Parts: sequence; C-alpha cells; structure tokens
Amino acid sequence: MTSQPSTEMDMQSRTLDAPGASITYDVRGDLTGATPERPVLVMVGSPMEASGFMTLATYFTDRPVVTYDPRGVGRSARTDEAAESTPEQHADDIRRVIEALGVGPVDLFASSGGSVNSLALVAAHPDLVGTLVAHEPPLAAFVPDREEVLAANRDIGETYQRSGKGPAMAKFIQLVMVQGPLPASYADQPDPDPAMFGLPADDDGSRDDPLLGQNNRTCVPYQPDVAKLGSASTRIIVAAGVESAQQLAGRTAAGFADALGTELTVFPSHHAGFLGGEFGQQGEPERFAARLHEVLSPA
Repeated sequence: MTSQPSTEMDMQSRTLDAPGASITYDVRGDLTGATPERPVLVMVGSPMEASGFMTLATYFTDRPVVTYDPRGVGRSARTDEAAESTPEQHADDIRRVIEALGVGPVDLFASSGGSVNSLALVAAHPDLVGTLVAHEPPLAAFVPDREEVLAANRDIGETYQRSGKGPAMAKFIQLVMVQGPLPASYADQPDPDPAMFGLPADDDGSRDDPLLGQNNRTCVPYQPDVAKLGSASTRIIVAAGVESAQQLAGRTAAGFADALGTELTVFPSHHAGFLGGEFGQQGEPERFAARLHEVLSPA
C-alpha cells in the first residue's frame, strides 16, 4: 500500500567531499528506522537535482529517503576544471553518499541519466544496492537506430557550443519527443525554432548547462557492462512509462532490459511521471509511487 503523502518529513542536508566536487545530499526520516524489509530508499537523477524528488519522497514515509544533487548541479559545486562528468564519476559520488549513511544495502530509484550512473554503480559495487529501479535510462547502444541517435546527440552538443542553450535545447526536446525509431533522414530536417518551446534564440554566451554541456555528452553514448550487471547480486528492475514507451528513453529502456534478459517493468505516466509540478512538469506521482512501492516489495 502507498503511504499517504506527507509534508512534515524531517529533513537534514549534509555535505561530503569527493574528488573534484563537494556533494550535498538530503536525509528524510530517521536512518535507524530502516529495516531489511524497508531499507533506506535513495533517489537519484542526472542532471536533475534533489528538488525533483520532493513530491515522490512524500509518498515514502514508511522508510528513510535520501536524495542528492549531482556534481555540478544545484548545491553540489565542482572544484575541478573538467569540461564534463562521466557516469563513473557520478557512480563514485553515489557510492560515497551511500557509504556515508552507514546503513547497509539500500534500495535505489534512479531516473534518466541517474539510471545510467546507477548502473555504473551497481557494476562496480553491487553490495551497496539491494534493488535498483532504473527508470528510462537513455542508452543509445540498445536501440536499432543507435547510429542516428548518437549522431543527433552529437549535433545537440555541437549546436550548444556553437549557438547556445536555446537552439540546442530545442533540438534536445524535439529528439526526445520523437515516437519510434529515428529515420535515416533525421539529420536532414530543418532545425526547430526555439520559440516553439518557449526558448530564447539568442546566445547569452554561457556554456555551463549540465544537461547540454556535460550529461548528454557522456550519458547517452555510455555502454554499461551487461555481463557484470547480469551476474550482480543486486535485483535490477528496468522501467519505462506507459506514455513514453515509444519515445527515445522508453525505447532504450526496453532494449536494455532485453539485453539484460529481463522483462521491462511498466510505470504510469511518462519520463517525468513522478513529478508533481517540479520544474513546471506534471506527472502522476501518486500512481507512480504506488507502482514503485509495489516493485520494491520483496517477492
């Protein structure tokens, strides 16, 4: 049964040091209240910060919930001068957060790029995670139109460096909204007008967007170690939204589940189905949380 949403959860913010970054994470509830049946639930996104899980976390009052800001996003400031972050770096940051909790294996719900980073974590440290729910990992390697996807993704990065956020984000939104495989002629279509998505066409000169400048460049081309993941002690659940099943992240999730030899688990709503108005986006968080409770429950 889904817990009723609560707005009175005690929350503490903590910070730890990692190579090249200072990582801030939030602990909701009492860590000593975790049990083997209801372990700590860690929620991770990328490049989405912890605030994106504010609504979803309120439906899990039966256990402590931990969220964090990935390096270079929100409160987690970078202290290095690297141009981008890799899934392995993010995985090591998540490892540090889990180990700092001192609570044994956790359950991990991961969204989008956070799913990619969490797969890298489980491949390296399966003992830290009992169950991983990887919701719509955008992994181009697992769709038949991978070359078209990778080319479109490279073009987004090049557009960002050349023309700034508005034109690049317009191309990103157009890409992730496509239903079904990309046609071979996808690269030949006209560039979308940023104004169609409420985006500025002018370049403000900044190049610090964590999605366009970092996450997209290393996340989408990433190839997880399927052999290690398939033999890991972690129970891995690959999930996709019913409304986004034919969009890119839904298709990559299905392809990855097939490569892993497991069934795709269907969740309500879409890629952002757990959001309750965060970032101006609305999913179906109550139904999403109920499904997450269900799949996290021991068989």
